[in-house]
Amino acid sequence: MDGETYAGLPAVAIAGAVARREVSAAEVVEAALGRIARLEPSLRAFREVWADRARARAAEVDRRVAAGERLPLAGVPIGVKAGAKGAAGTPAWASAGPVGRLLAAGCVPVGATSVPGPGTPWRTWGLGAGGRTANPWRPDRSPGGSSAGSAAAVAAGMVPLATGADGAGSVRIPAAWCGVLGLKTTNGLLPVADRSGLAAPGVLVRCAADLAAWLECVAGVPVRSSGEGAGGGAGGPVAAVWSPDLGFAESDPEVVRVARAAVDRLIAAGAVRLERPAGEAVLLDPGPAWLALRAPHGDRAAAERTRAENDARLDALLAGGRLLLTPATPNRPHGHDGPGGRYSTALTWAFNLSGHPAVSVPAGFTGDGCPAGLQIAALRGGEALLASVVRAAEGAGLVVRVPGEA
Repeated sequence: MDGETYAGLPAVAIAGAVARREVSAAEVVEAALGRIARLEPSLRAFREVWADRARARAAEVDRRVAAGERLPLAGVPIGVKAGAKGAAGTPAWASAGPVGRLLAAGCVPVGATSVPGPGTPWRTWGLGAGGRTANPWRPDRSPGGSSAGSAAAVAAGMVPLATGADGAGSVRIPAAWCGVLGLKTTNGLLPVADRSGLAAPGVLVRCAADLAAWLECVAGVPVRSSGEGAGGGAGGPVAAVWSPDLGFAESDPEVVRVARAAVDRLIAAGAVRLERPAGEAVLLDPGPAWLALRAPHGDRAAAERTRAENDARLDALLAGGRLLLTPATPNRPHGHDGPGGRYSTALTWAFNLSGHPAVSVPAGFTGDGCPAGLQIAALRGGEALLASVVRAAEGAGLVVRVPGEA
């Protein structure tokens, strides 16, 4: 398998070919390692590359497949978001959490993806082994964070799937800025090491089928077939509310334009129908509450009042399976010197406070060539609904493209 063929394959296509023994997991991993070796010097998406460990794991998968074992993600190379102390290696492999479940499904971890390094308070960047992680679309811009390397690696075709964790937008922001799909799950659905309760595991992928496979293998969420829901069946389009700013964010007009154009394509495809004026999707700014809940001596009482009020407003907006649509970020990717005074989390961290699941879908590009994302939020436990809308978004032409190599 050559690197270009590999880069264009979804995880489910790789797994199917390995299961049918049309290609070996060992061959797939060599293609992945070759692509990483070629692109890593310029992208710097990995903290560590586990070449020997990946080869040994691929050989094990091939033995299991030859013995007749059914592995739904057999031989799929994945990136694993690095932990706070560096590579998220052996402990994550042995865990019963998302990485452990991906291993049980037959995945082959090939490395620890970059996360923000020390030295600055902003977290929307990444530090790989060779330096700061570059955005695959605009090397002079950040890929977002904190799941920086995971998003860059998926966007560049290094891996078809990478893990993430989202405490304030850490999956959705880099997904938006790298032009891939990024899901934050319902808080509490999956285990995560976060005492504040604000973080939830997530995933970065390039297609709806891979998102569905991750949900089924990792979260145990059955996803409906392609003929059901989100405009594809008798249920018709899903009711939705659009908001460019949630009532408080200072959103870049061009990012709003790109996200709204994506909404219009979903409407034209029969995937969603808008209800209520945009002005009804108004929340209290969740920033001070989020910061207070993460601070050792924050004003928790005030934070909980904000959370309770926003929960009530979101529950009313999302009742009956309605969706809330916003730009994924209020801004486009910033440079490697940081975001300035603007919070890139302004439109994402409300859903970490409330616990609702949300996904960033590629919406298109701003005039300067930066990807922008459309954020879609659903009721708690609404991952299957989000997956069906992502599938409809693909049908409407909102698809991931792998950027050309520099």
